[in-house]
Amino acid sequence: MSKIYDVIILGAGPAGLAAGLYTGRSRLSTLIIEKGSDGGQIAITDEIENYPGQMPEGESGPALVERFTKQAERFGCERVTDTATKLELEGRIKKVHCGDTVYEGRTVILATGAHSRKIGCPGEDEFTGKGVSYCATCDANFFENLEVFVVGGGDTAVEEAMYLCKFARKVTLIHRRDELRAVKSIQERAFNTENLEFMWNSVVVDLEGEGVLDTMTVEDTKTGERRVIKADEDDGIFGCFVFIGYLPNSELFKDQVECEWDYVLTDEDMKTNIPGVFAAGDIRKKSLRQVVTAAADGAIAGIQCDHYIQENFSHEE
Repeated sequence: MSKIYDVIILGAGPAGLAAGLYTGRSRLSTLIIEKGSDGGQIAITDEIENYPGQMPEGESGPALVERFTKQAERFGCERVTDTATKLELEGRIKKVHCGDTVYEGRTVILATGAHSRKIGCPGEDEFTGKGVSYCATCDANFFENLEVFVVGGGDTAVEEAMYLCKFARKVTLIHRRDELRAVKSIQERAFNTENLEFMWNSVVVDLEGEGVLDTMTVEDTKTGERRVIKADEDDGIFGCFVFIGYLPNSELFKDQVECEWDYVLTDEDMKTNIPGVFAAGDIRKKSLRQVVTAAADGAIAGIQCDHYIQENFSHEE
């Protein structure tokens, strides 16, 4: 008979790891399934300044994630690197299919996070990894002393644009409106960054190149006028970094749990509409998506798993 875990957690971002910390500490047998590297979005974040209890001088996302991971491991969470392909969430015992392997659990915590939203223009997919990127921390060094464009206008876009300024000769932030959506403190820093410029009321409508990205067409959102931007002849390439939001990774279960705009709906205890199934972190419909709220979600979900198991399975012990 295969092992039945008390808790199966899908995703090892801050929400999933925090949940594992709490379920492991509650002596619940816990399995964390992650298809890639730990950390989710913060694993590719250069600098974190607003997580309570972090190093006061600031620290990198990977450094913070490493401590999350070690804490979860300390309390006995089992780990599997695999990709879930099918979920059976109804019923007393939940099943997570990863190819031919099936994991069973009394409860499931959905902590699958979200992924970068794409521009959706011609050439974007073709030149991803060849000039187009969604991760400044990953790819900034490839554009040392080159020209870079950043698409977006929120906190993330502006912060990543400033980070890219450390590497690129010039960074131009392209925003579809005539003012940024980022908080004022971030805007003030951006406007005082020497090699950061702004292209207002503009959207990228086409990306082209010979092997690598060297041509971009932008359209004025007010006049409809189009302008073609080409890479400097000596450079032969420029970067286009896209930060226009995220999409929830809910494809696998959005037809089973109740969602809105593909984000999972929960109550304040992280409970979904299916008994024994909880959601935490960026996958939830919520007003603030930050490391601190993801960790809080995970902690609540972990404790609620313990309560659910005590109420529904304690007589089987």
